[in-house]
Amino acid sequence: MATIRPFRGVRPKEEYAVSVAALPYDVLNSEEAGAMAAGNPHSFLHVDKSEIDLAPDIDLYDDRVYEKAAENLRKMIADGILRRDESPMFYIYAVTMDGRTQTGVVVCAAVDEYLDGTIRKHELTREDKEKDRVRHVETCNAQTGPIFMTYRAQSGVNESINSWTQGHSPVYDFVSEDGVGHQVWLLSDPGAMADLQALFRQVPRLYIADGHHRNAAAAKVALKRRENVRNDGQDAEYNYYLAVLFPHDQLYIMDYNRVVKDLNGMSQAEWMKKVEEKFLVTPSPDGKPPAVHSFGMYLDGKWHLLRVKDSLIPNDPLEALDVSILQNMLLEPVLGIEDPRTSKRIDFVGGMRGLKELEKRVDSGEMAVAFALYPTSLEELFAVVDAGKIMPPKSTWFEPKLRSGLFIHLLD
Repeated sequence: MATIRPFRGVRPKEEYAVSVAALPYDVLNSEEAGAMAAGNPHSFLHVDKSEIDLAPDIDLYDDRVYEKAAENLRKMIADGILRRDESPMFYIYAVTMDGRTQTGVVVCAAVDEYLDGTIRKHELTREDKEKDRVRHVETCNAQTGPIFMTYRAQSGVNESINSWTQGHSPVYDFVSEDGVGHQVWLLSDPGAMADLQALFRQVPRLYIADGHHRNAAAAKVALKRRENVRNDGQDAEYNYYLAVLFPHDQLYIMDYNRVVKDLNGMSQAEWMKKVEEKFLVTPSPDGKPPAVHSFGMYLDGKWHLLRVKDSLIPNDPLEALDVSILQNMLLEPVLGIEDPRTSKRIDFVGGMRGLKELEKRVDSGEMAVAFALYPTSLEELFAVVDAGKIMPPKSTWFEPKLRSGLFIHLLD
């Protein structure tokens, strides 16, 4: 059973929505964020990447970075750029990219359901990144970016959301600078909200698609406030956190590719001999894998298609993932990359950059070999998570990215 709760969102006035909305903090470095926010004092990057308003050499974990984020958030509210809704409500958020639309509901999810496994994760988190988000939430006293979640599509939920959007006008309707369309509706009718809550009580579990560190931070802040600050009861705002819930059949996962710096001391001929022990190798015109268990490999200016030998495909849902096959059959035993989360010899390239980016990284001499992967499916993700296992790092790349700044959840 999934519990969802309406909340009094802090959000932009209609005329400021397009200038406030910004990419998530974790898809941009400081230089990119500064360039994107240049000339736009309303950009939410001034909150989520507040180091852009400080000295360029400042440590990203300096207290002043978090204090500046809180200061900028308070100023945007004081200046009337952002305002808090008078009553709790749900928000419907539709995102359109390349003609494909995914429509989700913006809610507060329950921290206790993350702790008891009703809300399931598929990635491990890093302590330093968790601490960063905890400090950001505590200093701002707000969750400033929604966690992207999914659930197995339910016809009743779809009908409820579609009925509302068809009968009401969006409060926001704009196209961001990257060509992605964004529409937001306010779902404020008490009866409609109660109906939606009842429908989600029939959803057995939610799955985190993107935002594992923000999710972990929300839980840690709640537990800390329960123990060390006060205990305001189960209904306290800090016991709930900002999320957008999308049905699984509307989501789009892109490939998440790999580039490796060297061949671990082998010549190209020696390397190819090792590859052919476990893969059928043929020339490829463009490197795009045609199906699961196939890979594009770019080496010495040429693409090769690798197909894992049928007899070697594991039965286990985790081990049968393409990211696992590549790691367990080539990256670790042959190239010596034992932990891709920490190794400096491997890098990851999201599918939005295209396979030309892989060619560029190898042709420049920066990398020795690149691997193009077939996108992981949501059914594969569900199978792994429902088996109580964790996905390998960098398994999924969801597009489009949700905008920050359109919905903010204050913790009191």
